[in-house]
This record gives sequence, C-alpha cells and structure tokens, in this order.
Amino acid sequence: MTSPAQDFAMRAKALDDADPLRDYPSRFLGSDNPEIIAYLDGNSLGRPLRATADRLTSFVTDAWGGRLIRGWDEQWFDLPLTIGDRIGAAVLGAAAGQTTIGDSTTVLLYKIARGALACRGQRTEIVLDRDNFPTDRYLLEAIATELGLTLRWIEPEFTGGVTAQQVADAVSDRTALVVLSHVAYRSGYLLDAPAISTVVHDAGAVLLLDLCHSAGAVELELDSWAVDYAVGCTYKYLNGGPGAPAFGYVNAAHLDDFTQPIWGWMGRESPFEMAQGYVPAQGIRRVISGTPAIVGMLPIQDTLDLIEEVGMAAVRSKSIALTEFALELVRAWLLPLGVAVSSPTDPARRGGHVTIDHPQFKELTARLWQRGVIPDFRPPQGIRIGLSPLSTTYTEVLAGISAIRDELTAR
Repeated sequence: MTSPAQDFAMRAKALDDADPLRDYPSRFLGSDNPEIIAYLDGNSLGRPLRATADRLTSFVTDAWGGRLIRGWDEQWFDLPLTIGDRIGAAVLGAAAGQTTIGDSTTVLLYKIARGALACRGQRTEIVLDRDNFPTDRYLLEAIATELGLTLRWIEPEFTGGVTAQQVADAVSDRTALVVLSHVAYRSGYLLDAPAISTVVHDAGAVLLLDLCHSAGAVELELDSWAVDYAVGCTYKYLNGGPGAPAFGYVNAAHLDDFTQPIWGWMGRESPFEMAQGYVPAQGIRRVISGTPAIVGMLPIQDTLDLIEEVGMAAVRSKSIALTEFALELVRAWLLPLGVAVSSPTDPARRGGHVTIDHPQFKELTARLWQRGVIPDFRPPQGIRIGLSPLSTTYTEVLAGISAIRDELTAR
C-alpha cells in the first residue's frame, strides 16, 4: 500500500505526462537548475526563455552592432505597434491598432487614466477599490489631488474581489472613471469583466482595467467586453524580464478623441519632421511619448511565439489545472496545520495564483528561498503561489507545497 505522499507523487507525474504543454517548461532557462526545486513566483517575474538568450545576442551583434542607427528606419520605429498588435491578438482579444507598448505600467496607467478623464466632461469621481495594487491606488490618489476629483472606494472581501453589484452601488452620474484590476494581485480573484463593463457604461462612465495578473494567464476579450482602456505589465506571465515595458490599450471608439498628458516627439504626427508644436499622431501611436525601450521589448516576442502556437485557451486550461492541484495539496497537507486559503475556490473566479495565509509565513518564506523553493510573501501573512502555465510542472507544485508543509511541521 502506498502512502498519501506517494499517491500525490504518482498523481503529479501522471499529470505531467498527460499535459498537452509538457514540452514547454524545458524551453525556459533554469528549468534544469538543481538549486531551484520549485519556482512558484512566475506571477511576479517569469522565467526567461532559452530563445531569448539567442535573440538578445543576435540583436546586439547584428541589429544594433550591424545596422546601428539604420535600425530605426528598418524596424524599431514601428516595433511598439507591431508587438502591441501581437499582444492584442494573442492575449487581449483586441483588434489591431488599439495596443502599444513602451512605458512602465505606472507611467502608462497615468497617461491612460488622465486621457480617459479628459474625455468625461464635468464628472467628478473616480471609483476604485481598497485592495487594488498599491501603485494603482497611489497613482489615482495623485491624479485626484491634481485634478480636484473625489475618490469613491469599494471595499472587497479579503478572500475575493470587486463584484458587479459593488460597482453598481458605487457609480453614479458623477462617476467619470472606474479603475480595477482584472485579477486581484493578492487574492487572485477574477472579475466578471463583461458584467462590470455593462454597469460602468450604464452609469455613463468608462472602465480602465489593470491586466498585470491577467495577461498570459487568463483569456481576455477586451473588444467584445467593450472595455474602454487597459494597461498591463509584460514581466510576469509574458516573460519579458525585470523592468520590461508595459502595454496600453485604448478602445478604437475612443482613439480619435484621446489625448494623453505626456507629449513626446515619438507620439507626434510625423515625428522626424521635428516641427514646432505638438500634434498627436493618428491612432494608438498617440499614446507613445519618448523613444521606446527597444531592447526591453525583445524577450516578449519569444513568449508571444509560444502563446500563438498553443492559444490562450490551452494556457488557461493548464493554469486552472495547476491551481486546482495546488489547492488539493493545500487542503490535504496545510489546512490541518492552521493554513487558510485566501483565494476563490471556484476556478471561474480565480486567476493564475493561489494565496494561503498563516501567522508564520513571513519568517517561513525566507527559509523556503534558502532551500530553493520560491514563492512570494504578501502582507499581512500570505504566501502567494504563482503558477505560470507554460513554465511550471505539476511535480514542481508538489515539491513546493511539500516544502511548505515540512517547514510548518518543523516549527
């Protein structure tokens, strides 16, 4: 007779063997590193692809070193729009001409929020939630102070997120803009974006979604959901690397009237004319300000290659299966040790990560890192288990949660 641990080990191996994406983890650097037993932080920083090392080397020697300044004429000038369209098609459910890439998430969030507010006339309120990522909250506080607007706060459940009913209760004829994260950074709660979009529009306001924990983990249909604006980072599930540039989406319905506040030469009509006075470029290019970070855009293309191969439906299916397996292990091994699950148990309302809470987790996280198990800690007492579908195996999930059990038992 086998032990429960042996049964789970056999389950993990069987799941890996049957996984339609089983060949993809080996395409990532570090997947064969014996010092990393389980990487459970792909929702903070994704692993680099092996192809990216080759792409970066080739860029330095051939494109940058060989073509020099001529690269701007041949490819680089349009790269933010080219990659933006690929992200739109493969990840966001967005038609061409609505997505660009280039600034940090914070800068793009500021530009798009300000541009959205400029189109809302005399409306005076911004709706957001207390559990949104700190930068989103701080930035909207700054914008409200800058423009003399009022913030209307939603208070979501600790283990959940913002519901359509809460949005309906918060919006009014004073609401200009609603800013929410599609997947909550702490709990992993997945918004009902179509329903919330309808509520926001019925109130005459517009919706801006933060997709940092969505893009590359869950299926998105921004166009069909009638989302007005969105921003998201590329260094999590899109594996762009630390500090990789973010993407911004402006629905085509708003592009002609959209004006963002950071006017730079690359977002001007005919920028190389160096003309006097700012005239915004046509289309999504008007979101761009200064010279885009070309080197930072290169790794994203390798992940887009993979997503275009398999499709987001397969990625989402693997994501759900990974988090379901993780929760099964948590229930069997960690709940008896006083751990609480702080994420939705319904996969339809859960993104690509699971958060668990315990009073000892802050101290325990440092010990896990020392033994090669790498989740991240989120206050007040949460470990966030981020499972990147293209690079994470079921055996890795088993090893990580086994280590958490062992550390708690040892204490």
